[in-house]
Amino acid sequence: MNVRITMPLFPSARANRFLRWSRNIFLVAGVLALGYSGFVVLDSKVYQAIQSRHFQKELESARPIVGNVGGGVAHLPVALAEGTALGRIDIARLGVTAMIMEGTDDLTLERAVGHIRGTPMPGLNGNTAIAGHRDTFFRPLRNIRHNDEIILTTLNGTTRYLVDTTQVVMPDDMQVLDNTENTTLTLVTCYPFYVLGAAPKRFIVRAHKNPG
Repeated sequence: MNVRITMPLFPSARANRFLRWSRNIFLVAGVLALGYSGFVVLDSKVYQAIQSRHFQKELESARPIVGNVGGGVAHLPVALAEGTALGRIDIARLGVTAMIMEGTDDLTLERAVGHIRGTPMPGLNGNTAIAGHRDTFFRPLRNIRHNDEIILTTLNGTTRYLVDTTQVVMPDDMQVLDNTENTTLTLVTCYPFYVLGAAPKRFIVRAHKNPG
């Protein structure tokens, strides 16, 4: 006896409902993800614009947050709060212009680049370290070159740096943040630049103060 099993040519009503439900769920998830990404980008641009205008007014009024004492530069009397505006970083050849904020919490790095706590303030002697996201402000660092000029502008003046080296390190390699005798700058971002999800390594740019 031959038994013939036939399959329906069309999915059942229940299967159709499931497919429509799944499609709608993915559609909504996609719209929400795009909406959130758009909000983050817009929030960053608005925040940068507001802080840049405020910083420019502060520059024009020439009221430094760190003063000269006894021929040297005095440190701030208290630690600055996360998100406090410190200055601006410019790398003209790469088209990088971003406000520098204090700290590296998630919100700060979504809106700006962040001064890594425990390192000297921008413009001071020692190894100043600044972090930024690889998919926003610091994405152009993938094209940085030896002797590119990096400019840090704060209420205490402008410090110009020239790029010495770049390297890729593991996240737990903290030696890149070690202090130095001279005025140096270390930029930190995630690496690789285009990997999806959390990046496993860190891209480091080291620069020295331009004596010229």
